[in-house]
Amino acid sequence: MFQYCLSSDAAKPCFVLSFKELLIMLDCGLSAHSVLNFLPLPPVPSTRLASLPNFTPPHINDPLLEGELKECCGKVFVDSIPEFCPPLDKVVDFSQLDVILISNYTCMLALPFITEDTGFKGQVYATEPTLQIGRFYLEELAEWLSAAGGAGGAGGAAGAARRWKELLHLLPPPLALAQRPRAWRRLFSPAALARALARVRVVGYDERVDIYGALDATAVSSGFCLGSANWVLRSAHEKVAYVSGSSTLTTHPRPINQAALRGADLLVLAALTQTPAHNPDHMLGDLCVHVTVTLRAGGSVLCPVYPSGVLYDLLECLSAHLEGAGLQHVPLYVVSPVADSSLAYSNILAEWVSVGKQARVYLPEEPFPHAALARAGRLRHARSLHDDAFSADFRQPCVVFCGHPSLRFGAAVHLVELWAGNPAHAIIFTEPDFPHAEALAPFQPLSMKAFHCPIDTSLNYAQATKLVRELRPRELALPEQYAPAAGGGARAHVGGDVPTLVVRRGGWRAAGVRRGWARAELCGELAARAAPRELRAGLRAAPLVAALRVRDARLTLLPPPEPAPAPRLHWSSLDVEALVRALAREGVGEARVEAGADGCIVHLPRHDALLHVERHATHVFCEGREARDAVRRALAAALPHI
Repeated sequence: MFQYCLSSDAAKPCFVLSFKELLIMLDCGLSAHSVLNFLPLPPVPSTRLASLPNFTPPHINDPLLEGELKECCGKVFVDSIPEFCPPLDKVVDFSQLDVILISNYTCMLALPFITEDTGFKGQVYATEPTLQIGRFYLEELAEWLSAAGGAGGAGGAAGAARRWKELLHLLPPPLALAQRPRAWRRLFSPAALARALARVRVVGYDERVDIYGALDATAVSSGFCLGSANWVLRSAHEKVAYVSGSSTLTTHPRPINQAALRGADLLVLAALTQTPAHNPDHMLGDLCVHVTVTLRAGGSVLCPVYPSGVLYDLLECLSAHLEGAGLQHVPLYVVSPVADSSLAYSNILAEWVSVGKQARVYLPEEPFPHAALARAGRLRHARSLHDDAFSADFRQPCVVFCGHPSLRFGAAVHLVELWAGNPAHAIIFTEPDFPHAEALAPFQPLSMKAFHCPIDTSLNYAQATKLVRELRPRELALPEQYAPAAGGGARAHVGGDVPTLVVRRGGWRAAGVRRGWARAELCGELAARAAPRELRAGLRAAPLVAALRVRDARLTLLPPPEPAPAPRLHWSSLDVEALVRALAREGVGEARVEAGADGCIVHLPRHDALLHVERHATHVFCEGREARDAVRRALAAALPHI
């Protein structure tokens, strides 16, 4: 088995396993850190962004570079439509992929880059919440970028800045440190997005999916988010477990299923927490305190979040906290092109949530409280800031949840521009995907307060090490970010006291899972010819001559192309009395048998030959060719055979 790594972001993994003549892709995460190098795309024209001064490297007079770079508070940004870093496409031919297994909706955003215009003909499997919420994420991204591409501010270089990539070595950090910017790509078109999502086949937890007859794939709950799954790959003699984006905390999804992951030959571990130093419960408490203090001071709070996931927990906990603080009159707003769909869809996923929330469904009540908040008028949602209903009902102070957490596109860009100069307002970062200081860099100088309360419920390094020890795999595969430091430095890492395979972006490693056995199917014609003979109680065997056919990873034994004589298979120890009789039939008489400590010795004086018969071996000492042939035939006749 070979394992390839196509992503440099361990939180947005993309692996490919070469196993049993199949290419299996595990997740297709889209790294969005590259968008931090671009100017924001405001939903409405921004005079401040449009008036930023151009940047040109010293001693460079290149007219093609004019207007591509802007400077803000000493940092340089690309004035263009943001680009993303998809998985590497040169290591594995995507047209040869047989199957893609997706663990959760945060790890599927690169799917159109892999399935569209690459010749991909395989299958894609994911749970229903992963497909639907992943669709919300992708449609939200596509709508933001298509709507903001022509707005003022960014995109001034006709949205097609390319020359700066040729002069990367002349630019200041962090642009000079950008990894492979020529491989960055614009977001896919809505048509490509629709075609990619149409390829996904929905599976349920613990449902076995046959992968071309070579192995079975089973999705089991990972406890991270709605519909998140770990995958178990089983063949007749091997087992591989893929653990990605898992959590042992008690939140709204179904808890992790550890029993299905035990005893794997290979355990692939990815998507651990991005903030190992921050406890999610403490961060949630800090967020509620910051919101309460800001609202009491007359300010409003902006939370740049994704349209699903932690948002459900934030609405539930924050609404209860505000009610206890006497601030239940403060409105909560969710602004997203998919806000209505996401909030409504979460309340019909009874089979994918925790037992406690499932019990509320049968009362009957909604598993999440945001439906009740909306009916009471405390929670309002809108597709955009321009909606008439939103503009008419908008009042401050308030709490607004909107995206994108990178602050490079979406409604959050306009609200930061609007509130940046007022120190009474606050922005609270809860998503762990982006450094908050880099996200705010294009908006400096900033007067509004900024708080960093990352909430990441994924396994931390200590929890992952404990999980590995409990699962006891024969071998562990990790991205290099989770392995011990190369120089022996003291950095947090995942252990487990098992042989560990470290994979790096663009590299491959041979795993210890090697095929020692394979299961084949016997055709009916050969089965009818076989005449088994009982060797001992409970064991019957028959000789077989067959042709092996391998098709679609299935092994089949067929009749040979030409008739062949039935082979004779010898077994058990030699019968000495039968040997003496067989020698007489071959004309080798006068055989004398002498008993020995470890068997017997058969003398053939006329041919000057000697046979030493032991329990597990027979030694023949004979010079003449004719005599040797006669002895060989006698031995074959005297041995038991089938």
